[in-house]
Amino acid sequence: MCGSRQSLRRHRRRLPQISSPESREPTRSLRLADSQSHVIHLLAPPARLRLLAPVGPARQAPADARIASPPQPWRAAPYRYDFVPVSSGSHKGECSACNLRENCLPVGLTVDELAQIDSRLVLVRRKVAQGETLFHAGDRFDAVFEIWTGFFKTVVTTNQGREQVTGFQMGGELMGLDGIDTGRYAVDAIALEDSQVCVIPYRELETLGREVPSLQKQFHRIMSREIVNDHGVMLHLGSMHAEERVAAFLINLTDRLRARGFSASSLVLRMSREEIGSFLGLKIETVSRTFSKFQASGLLFVRQRQIRITDPIGLQHLLEDATV
Repeated sequence: MCGSRQSLRRHRRRLPQISSPESREPTRSLRLADSQSHVIHLLAPPARLRLLAPVGPARQAPADARIASPPQPWRAAPYRYDFVPVSSGSHKGECSACNLRENCLPVGLTVDELAQIDSRLVLVRRKVAQGETLFHAGDRFDAVFEIWTGFFKTVVTTNQGREQVTGFQMGGELMGLDGIDTGRYAVDAIALEDSQVCVIPYRELETLGREVPSLQKQFHRIMSREIVNDHGVMLHLGSMHAEERVAAFLINLTDRLRARGFSASSLVLRMSREEIGSFLGLKIETVSRTFSKFQASGLLFVRQRQIRITDPIGLQHLLEDATV
């Protein structure tokens, strides 16, 4: 009996002393085939593996294995205006084949001049879904946008979070000119309906302006027209009453639609009463009352956003009386 106990003690000294303080589950030991440095304990139940610390002296890994690979440099995501097609529906546009060129930037260019700017002026035609923002205030400026189809509104946001509509743009009109000065867009451009815009990189526009002087001249005309429009808005907000502001808004809108071949007497407003009020500096209730008053006076017929001007001369007289 004594010899058996001594044999058992010698046998135990040969085995490493391994404990598992957090578990009293029955275990079975299995040595690795290559060395005595690790022991894998099979815990059952449940079936899982636990790799315990080395029993013998730890072996150092080769020097080259201990050197961690250097971290990869952080790369910023590409800027959102790298001018690549943003959808399968995007494609390059040729101004010579566009039916809006008479109301667009290349208006008045000769056939040879149109051939010179084709596939260079418009890098891509981009689809913008209703409610989507084409560019945000503060975004880096590197392109202007010509509206091919659809309607947009431009909005600035005050420090208190209040939005102010600064304009409504339709097909053939240019957006993004406000970014030329500071290199950042000053407004948000939001689609009021599913729209498409022609993306015109500003650097390429400058290059083509030097090569085609008539294109540069037309670009200057558009910028001058923007200044005149701003003066008109200041007149509306500074000296006109509510009825006169709404009349001026409708006349301006119908004149622009007529220039594009649309009806000047029947239209569907893409903007809401609230957006019109924000642009004209009026409350939504005032805009709605003014439409109702115009309808009662026989100046127009209103059904939600459908407008039919029944007395354009009377509407014009209302505006002329205000500007005398």
